[in-house]
Parts: sequence; C-alpha cells; structure tokens
Amino acid sequence: MFAGTHTAIVTPFLNGQLDEEALKKLVDFQFANGVSGVVPCGTTGESPTLDHDEHKHVVQLTAQFAKGRGIVMAGTGSNSTREAIELTQEAESAGATASLQVAPYYNKPTAEGLFQHFKAIADNTKLPIMLYSIPGRCGIEIGLDVLVRLAESCPNIRAIKEAGGNPERVSQMKQILPADFEILSGDDGLTLPFMSVGGVGIVSVASNLIPRQISDMVQLALKGDYAGALKIHTQYYPLFAAFLKLSTNPIPIKTAMAMAGHCSNELRLPLTPMDQAKNEELRATLVNLGLI
Repeated sequence: MFAGTHTAIVTPFLNGQLDEEALKKLVDFQFANGVSGVVPCGTTGESPTLDHDEHKHVVQLTAQFAKGRGIVMAGTGSNSTREAIELTQEAESAGATASLQVAPYYNKPTAEGLFQHFKAIADNTKLPIMLYSIPGRCGIEIGLDVLVRLAESCPNIRAIKEAGGNPERVSQMKQILPADFEILSGDDGLTLPFMSVGGVGIVSVASNLIPRQISDMVQLALKGDYAGALKIHTQYYPLFAAFLKLSTNPIPIKTAMAMAGHCSNELRLPLTPMDQAKNEELRATLVNLGLI
C-alpha cells in the first residue's frame, strides 16, 4: 500500500499564519512530479508548533488540494494516547487516507506501554497506520517485539517509517514481520540501502524540493534497477548530506524551498533561521545541482 515516495511536506507560513496558497502549490507540485503521497503535520511540517485547530486545518486543506491523486498520511501522533486518538479521528474526518504515528516522546513508556498506546489508536480509527520510529528525537525505539505484537493484533497497522539510521534493522524486521508489512526509510540518504534489503520506499524530506528525482529513484529501485537508482542517489547525495549537516530539520529544507521560490523561509520558534555562512553553503549546493 505504501510502496513509493511520500513527501513529509513543510508547512508554509506567512506573517505567522498558514500560507494556504503556497500549501496548494506545494501539494500540486508533489503530485505533478510522481510522489505516492504527502505527509502533512509531520516533523518537517513543524507539527509541534501547530495548535489543534491549525493541525486539523492543514490536514483538511492538504486532502482537499490532493484531490485523490495519492495518499494523504496525516501526522497525528502524540505522547498522549488520548490526544493521538483525537488527532487521528479528526484527520480521518478531514479527509486523510492514512495516519503516521510517531513513538511517544519524552515520557519514555515501557514496551507494554508502547504496545497499548499504538493498539488503542489503531482500535479507534479505520485509517491504515504507519508507525514512526525515530529514537534520536523521541528517546525510545519501537522495539522488534512490540512491532511483532502490533502486526499480529492490529490489522490496520501496515507499515513503519524507520529513522534510526541502521539498515540492519530492516533485515531484522524482515525476518520476523509478516511479508506484507512495509518498511520505509525515514532518511533520504539511506533510501537505497534500506530498499536493497527489503524496504519499499521513503518518507522524504528532500522530495519537497526534488519530488521527481526522489520518485524516479524509488521507482527504479522497486523495479530492481539499482544501477539507475544509484545514479540519482549519487547525484543528489550532496543535498541529502547538507540537510543533515547544516541544521535541525526542517530548517534547511524550508530554507531551500524559499531559495527555490516555493514558500517563505518563515519558521516558528523555537526554530530559528540558519546563519549567513550556512545559508551560503546551502545555496552553493543548490546552484551546483542546478536547482536554483
């Protein structure tokens, strides 16, 4: 179901408010360039700084703008199970067609707590769910034992976005999870390593800016043309590396999107713009790749 490229879209702001025109152009740009889906209100969408009404509105507009051209996978996770259920149900009613559920952050639940958290969410929505393991941000990993229990207990938990930076985990998951449970990379630079051992795609940051290139790379890999996919990976690896090196996501990608004329560079505190030297380094990368 989730095989392909899903863009974790930025949330464009203008003077402190959602820039609806820029959001529509961004969604159109994504689907015109071959992505399988878009992910509003994820980390890249600055979800921690969206209030409840804004979150629902962004999901609703994204679904409206998508016009059925692909998956709209709303980021509706929380470290509060009750809030995650509410956000997921609201996203479902707003037109989302899937949900991305990040591991509960900060409160560090036990393995049993993780299982009960995700099961409660799955039991309260009809949406297909992709789990999201990103221990660098959440402080915990969704363990393999928890994944097995969830795959067995919750038919609508269908996939995982794995952002722990370790391709070996893909091989470990493939050994113990059902064959149809899908594994996607959460890091652009690891897409091909993940896919070479059983992953089926990417939830991408870079595809905000280069949706056609990321989509083509993933489709080539899905067809077994790793040589062709590697050419694209090699060409754009400097961009993937810059996004990781220069600052915290989504600061570099939003800066790049502004440089390319897609939206403003406006961020919400506590995120702040990069300094001049880093801006110049990013600009030089985009120029070298012919992106601006």
